[in-house]
Amino acid sequence: MIKTKSKAIVVILTGVWLAAIFSQGCAPKVRAPESLLDTPEHHVQSGMKLLKLGKYDDAMREFELAKGLDPKFSGAYVGSGLVLAHKGEFQEGIEDMDKAVDLAETKEEKVDANVGLIRLYLMGKKLAHKKWLKKAKGAYEEAIDILPEASAAHYYMGECYKEALDFENASQLLKVVLDINDGFVVEANDAWKLIQRIQRAAPGTMIGKKIALVDQITRADIAALFIQELKIDEIFAIKKVFDTRFKSPEKPFVTEQLAKTSPALDIADHVLRTDVEAVMELGIKGLEPYPDHTFKPDEKIARAEYAMMIEDILIKVTGDQEIATRFIGSPSPFPDLRSDLPYYNAVMVSTTRGIMETKDMTTGEFDPMGSVSGADALLIIRKLGAAINP
Repeated sequence: MIKTKSKAIVVILTGVWLAAIFSQGCAPKVRAPESLLDTPEHHVQSGMKLLKLGKYDDAMREFELAKGLDPKFSGAYVGSGLVLAHKGEFQEGIEDMDKAVDLAETKEEKVDANVGLIRLYLMGKKLAHKKWLKKAKGAYEEAIDILPEASAAHYYMGECYKEALDFENASQLLKVVLDINDGFVVEANDAWKLIQRIQRAAPGTMIGKKIALVDQITRADIAALFIQELKIDEIFAIKKVFDTRFKSPEKPFVTEQLAKTSPALDIADHVLRTDVEAVMELGIKGLEPYPDHTFKPDEKIARAEYAMMIEDILIKVTGDQEIATRFIGSPSPFPDLRSDLPYYNAVMVSTTRGIMETKDMTTGEFDPMGSVSGADALLIIRKLGAAINP
């Protein structure tokens, strides 16, 4: 009986010993620091800077160096999770970020890990992650429960609401960041100003809200805004605008049929095809098909081009052909705009009527070749609508 108990004790002790050896063998190898700056904190800080620059491989190297020094350093997994998501490995990124949450010990580490989750789910929105907003909100609530004045949490959740087209909640959270005034102030201020412009423009359609967030609008975007937001086709019908474009006297039917059946060969699969086709039917200057029968829907719009479209709409709606030559021969008030340029008159028509504005108030420049943001395009459309529907 005693021998049996002794054997059992030996077996148990042997098992414990083997388990200890096995666990030590599986434990991550920890390397010794090679310099004073060879610390997990320094590598994570460097990695975050590289991540911001889009240098994902270099950033990942820094995060792995941090893990080598301390396999349980939460911040290293926050960084690697963000890199993985940026590289399209979203699920792997979530796994690393969950690990960061589990390893977090201090309040700051727990907040950083949850902010990392918010950022991941914001990226998940672009990857069509169905519950991205709900999950981001959960991580946000975790973060502010720990640290109510966590600027990063308020900022990134504000960005989430902005991407979800919930401009009211987005504006409120970005304002919180500005009130706290401790980190992300510049980013929050820029985003808040953008939302203020969008709210002033008051997009009335979902497509209008989506385009409002675009940095540079395209020909297809402006076509959609003219049809969906301005409802220019309805305005033309009410004002009895006639198509005054040249038509062949010999083959009018063939010319008209070509324009209606195959005016652009590159929009068949475009998501805004219906709006593009509708705007082409109206013959607005600057939005016609090119001679090679393409529309180039993704081509960016310059401010001067937008001004020419506005001028043409005003002429068509009012029937006043003199608008097209009203400022020819007059001196230019803009230092970057010569009066002999083909779009000079259109710029003058748009600015003197308060529809478009000088790009830089300090220098007086118009910036004719500059891009047009979605928010600015909407504001201009609101002013154009007021001008043609007083």
